[in-house]
Amino acid sequence: MNIYTKNGDKGTTDLIRTKNVSKSDDRIQLVGTIDELTSHLGVVKTMLKDQDVVRILEKIQGTLITVMAGVADPYNREYKINDDKTAVLEEEIDRLEGLFERPKKFILPGACRLSAEIDVARTVARRAERALAMVSVKFGADTGTKKYMNRLADYLYVLARYTDALEAGKTKEDTAAAENRKAADMEENQKSTVNETVIQEVLKRMGVPGRITLDSAKRLIEKIEEEAKRRGKKAVIAVCGPDGNPIAVHVMDGAFLVSFDVAVKKAYTSVAVKMSTMELSKIAQPGGTFYGVDKMDGGKIVIFGGGIPIKAGETIIGGLGVSGGTGEEDHSLAEYGLAHLDEVL
Repeated sequence: MNIYTKNGDKGTTDLIRTKNVSKSDDRIQLVGTIDELTSHLGVVKTMLKDQDVVRILEKIQGTLITVMAGVADPYNREYKINDDKTAVLEEEIDRLEGLFERPKKFILPGACRLSAEIDVARTVARRAERALAMVSVKFGADTGTKKYMNRLADYLYVLARYTDALEAGKTKEDTAAAENRKAADMEENQKSTVNETVIQEVLKRMGVPGRITLDSAKRLIEKIEEEAKRRGKKAVIAVCGPDGNPIAVHVMDGAFLVSFDVAVKKAYTSVAVKMSTMELSKIAQPGGTFYGVDKMDGGKIVIFGGGIPIKAGETIIGGLGVSGGTGEEDHSLAEYGLAHLDEVL
């Protein structure tokens, strides 16, 4: 059977009990608007991660189909919308409002893509409600359906605002979670401070340096500078402590001005992420575990080669950063320095 029937070619269509109704008829406009609304809700469903909300929207779509059937066949009691369906929307509105502080001012839609799509659906729901009111004046309409359509727009408004709050991390759940994380971080920091003190004391008794000294940093820089000259490179060489603070920075004659800042950041990054910046660059690409890490920590993280953590055994005692050539060239010079670490410590 073909999808086209040609019955509407003259601008008319049929309702269940009425034939040859003009497509400009208010009832046809109402059915079309509700159909548009269900499609918008379908778009929203594809963007949602919360499956509970998806199920609610699917139930709403099913109810809207019943509403359309009621417009086409207003005398069929099976198509009446009872107050239970409206009560479900009201319960969900109350639940969502309990999860965030709803703004008491006029809202400009568009805080995020999902809430913007929900707001579009909300405005179509309001248009459908107005179209239903017009049909009610001319042909009569189910009272339960009018209640439901009014409450549906309210629900979509609250859902959009809750989505904005989620995006901004301003839900009550987010606030509680943030406080818990802050407390846990403080406890962890206290533990880390104690552990670091213990580690430093143990390393000291074992004769292993807990952090690279200024003299050792200078000797390491000299080694790398000699090799850089042999390779015809003009670099900036930076050494930082395990806390990321610079200990020594050396600028070779002719090195780029920008290399100073980059070398310091490479040294910092190597201790901040506990790996070489060359390794980091591989997992910081789109889709990688550390994608976007270079946008964190106030821009102090870099993701190109040349930074390597300095270790005594398995303990990081500092960071080394070399900048002046390509990432591969800088990484190679840094590795050369580590290969001669025993000579300088």
